[in-house]
Amino acid sequence: MMTADGALSVLSLLRRARADIWIGGGWGIDALIGEQTRDHRDLDLMHRQEQESAVLSVLAEAGFVETLDWRPVRFVMRAPDGREVDLHPLLFTEDGSANQASLDPSHPFHYPASAFVTGSIAGTPVPCLSAEQQVHFHQGYEPADRDRHDMAQLRRVFGVATHF
Repeated sequence: MMTADGALSVLSLLRRARADIWIGGGWGIDALIGEQTRDHRDLDLMHRQEQESAVLSVLAEAGFVETLDWRPVRFVMRAPDGREVDLHPLLFTEDGSANQASLDPSHPFHYPASAFVTGSIAGTPVPCLSAEQQVHFHQGYEPADRDRHDMAQLRRVFGVATHF
């Protein structure tokens, strides 16, 4: 499990490495809301692709090892205590938007500049993805119960329309 303290400790490591990151997934939604609404098995982080060596280095120094390599789309690192970080490399453009590779190279995942916002975990400000970006990424697949929960939270707090 990835607790709030665990997530904040990972973010602290990455800040020391001067890596730009943004939280997505369940913790990203809870950061937008400003409170933890469910348990999280991992921490989804977007990072600048050109900073990947710094990200890998600082996590490796903390004992994380790579357990999944789907580059250039994503990769996963796990700590000895079981915490997992799911990392997504982004290529930024001059206008502040970014793209992430997908399994279909002709259709990368797009992040408009407005997708990069600030939320909070346990009262600590953290960079995360916007509600609109979270909704965008939660479509086109059969949702799990946690996905339904997360979208319900976005509807409740932000009044955004979701697909489920």
